[in-house]
Amino acid sequence: MMEAESKMARLYRIGVIGGDGTMTGAANLVKHGINCIGVPKTIDNDLEGCEQTFGFDTAVTTAAECLDKIHSTAQSHHRVMIVEVMGRNAGWLALHAGVASGSDVILLPEIPYDLAKICELLTYRSRTGKRFSIVCVSEGAKPVGGQQTVARRVETSPDPVRLGGIATKLAADIESTTGIETRATILGHIQRGGTPTPFDRVLATSFGCHALKLLLAGEFGKLVVWKNGRIDSTDITGVAGKQRLVPADDPLVAAAVAVGTSMGN
Repeated sequence: MMEAESKMARLYRIGVIGGDGTMTGAANLVKHGINCIGVPKTIDNDLEGCEQTFGFDTAVTTAAECLDKIHSTAQSHHRVMIVEVMGRNAGWLALHAGVASGSDVILLPEIPYDLAKICELLTYRSRTGKRFSIVCVSEGAKPVGGQQTVARRVETSPDPVRLGGIATKLAADIESTTGIETRATILGHIQRGGTPTPFDRVLATSFGCHALKLLLAGEFGKLVVWKNGRIDSTDITGVAGKQRLVPADDPLVAAAVAVGTSMGN
């Protein structure tokens, strides 16, 4: 019976599209002898071994456009405006959207923030004629020595924690400390929808084409990736249970700091 089931499993050819959770599930299928090819799709851009997932560029574009629109309100009302974007443990979305929109402060899960230093910067900006500031914060950001902000728990889910609300908490902390009027905007699922950018459309098509080639060649258990400026592949089992986080020495972090952006530390 087991041998028959094993033979049946080998007959399947499955294309699995998604992020780190999806690929962890796909790795389990591979271990049970089911033929899988993975295609990386996540707005968090956090798949290990892949430098660009499709969906990420579209989400960055949406978030940056929203930050641009918040800018005019912040300027006219002389406020600190905090915009919360997605990014549970990986801050790629906040980093790219924050830099693209010229945010004054960018807060990532990988770099715990110091509230006192943020407030000091915002107060200095206000006193020197810069009467507004934009803060782009990832939902997974946390203070030094503190925890991520949990919106709720869904105990029936394999991953029960639902993050959210850091922007609201941060707005209250900043306003009470500095006296500067501060407002929070949580973009939420608006980042996950809309019209895909041309870049994402081309990337998705290229990934799909490469995945089909792997399937036809019988190279199963592979994840299609974008790495070093080209499409390649890696073992699905090698990325399962892992996340690609923003390193402290990432070039874009250095570029943000070089143009005067605070990373909250």
